[in-house]
Amino acid sequence: MVEPNRINERGVSNGRRRREEAVACEALLRALLECHRRIRDPWQREASCRHLNRSLAECMVSACCPEESEAVRSLCSSAGTTLKRTQCQQAKLSLSICLSSHQEPS
Repeated sequence: MVEPNRINERGVSNGRRRREEAVACEALLRALLECHRRIRDPWQREASCRHLNRSLAECMVSACCPEESEAVRSLCSSAGTTLKRTQCQQAKLSLSICLSSHQEPS
């Protein structure tokens, strides 16, 4: 399902935001591939490229499910109250459902 181009509170359309996120994710992917190319030893590669791997994963999740990933970031950033913990669990479930909707059937 394609969302119409909506303008957010900062005056940026979601289509433009998605293009910017795609460019950022592509840059992270190139950096990760370069890191893997440069470092041959698997143990050193894992340690050296870990931050790029995590950043790329977060970028891709944010690009696929921006509202849901932002909700998880804001609601799950600290322990908080019982209500906040419940909202965090709900946000995580919503993110999981969103990501599942982007997977190809097996």
